[in-house]
This record gives sequence, C-alpha cells and structure tokens, in this order.
Amino acid sequence: MENKKLEGKIALVTGASRGLGREIAISLAKEGATVILNYKSSAAQAQGIVSQIISFGEKAYAVQADVSNEAEVLALFSQINKLAGNVDILVNNAGINPVKPLLELTLADFRQSLDVNLTSAFLATQAAIPSMIEKNFGRIINISSVAAQLGGVIGPHYAAAKAGMIGLTHSYAAMLAKYGGITSNAIAPALIETDMIKGNTNIKPGIIPIGRFGQPDEVSDVVILLATNGYITGQTINVNGGWYMS
Repeated sequence: MENKKLEGKIALVTGASRGLGREIAISLAKEGATVILNYKSSAAQAQGIVSQIISFGEKAYAVQADVSNEAEVLALFSQINKLAGNVDILVNNAGINPVKPLLELTLADFRQSLDVNLTSAFLATQAAIPSMIEKNFGRIINISSVAAQLGGVIGPHYAAAKAGMIGLTHSYAAMLAKYGGITSNAIAPALIETDMIKGNTNIKPGIIPIGRFGQPDEVSDVVILLATNGYITGQTINVNGGWYMS
C-alpha cells in the first residue's frame, strides 16, 4: 500500500478554485489529506476540483466564504468542523492582484488589497490556531510573492500586502514555536504560469533569470514539503527562477 504522508490530516486551502490554489489542493489530496477548498464565487470550478479529488479516492469539500470577512471566516471554520474536523494544515492562498497605473491607484485599491491578500490570512490563522494548540500540531503556509522582496510588477498595494504576509509568518512562527508541533512558513513565488500570467501580455518570461515562467506544481511541491516537515518554521521559501536570491 502506498504510504501517503498526510493521511488523516485535514487541510484548508483558501482561494482554491483555480490557479495555484487548485494545484495545491490536488497535491495535498494526493498525499492523503482531506481537503477543504474555499472559494468566494467560483462554485462550479471548486466543485469540479472536488470531483477530481474524489475520483482518485480522497475526500474533499468545497465551502464558500469571503475570507476577508471575519464573520464568514468563523462560519467557514464552523462548517469545516462539521464536515471533517479541525484544520491541521492551513494554506492562506486567497488573493487578488489588480493591475492599475501607479497614479490611478486609490486608497480604496490599497485597502482592498490589504483586506483580501493579508487580512484574510490573519483571520483564517486566528481561527485555526486554537485547535492546533490543543493538538500540538499545525502547519500554517502563507502564499506570499516575490513582490514582497522586490516590489514585483503589480504595484505597491500588492507588494505591501504580500510583504505583510511575511511579517505575519514570522510572528506566528515565533509565538507558536513553544508548542513544538506548530510551524508557520511562507512561500514567495514569482510569475507562475496560471491564468493570471497567461492573460497579461505585458508579463514576459525574460524578466526571470532562468528564462521561463514557473509551473504550479513547482509551488505545490514546496507546500507538501512544509506540510510534512516539523523543523522548518519562520522561513520564506523562494520559488522564483532566480529573480530574488537570498
């Protein structure tokens, strides 16, 4: 019988109906985790991924919630508890990346970016950690961006939110380390070949030193590493083709 590294674990992936979230959810399921796919509006896409996961013999559920809204996050976790149990692995992937000319950015744009890209991670993590502390096990994985380190190509609203995710990661890692079984890490990808990249003709692979866009599974591989490793914490893993070197 195949040894699946995450058998018996419950994983929540926010923003899981497409792109990186989709790939991460499928990869976690292939390692035996029961996966909760959170989505805001793409119900059909999320349910399609659930059907795909069930087709290879694993459990998955699609649950709608706007994770930038505190009441909806609390309702999300209540529903997850009824469907599957407490969350062991939290992947904060939900985000938006609206591109606007610099001088057209507004305070509303900035606040929306913070709410969806950063506040959502805080709300979901705060909801997840009580049961993690109780079990002395948890994996918090935040999907940040090379924009946090170099500014990126989207804009300051996006870069600031993604940089905030790294600070959030560090703080949770430091504060939860005493429990021994809870880790908090970030992944900072650059120009991964998803619908976002394919739909933006201004983004070219030549900006990446390695000369190509990254593939979604090159990020999900790192998610599996972090989900299965109990000694890596407080780190930002760069998956960026050499754009930023640390």
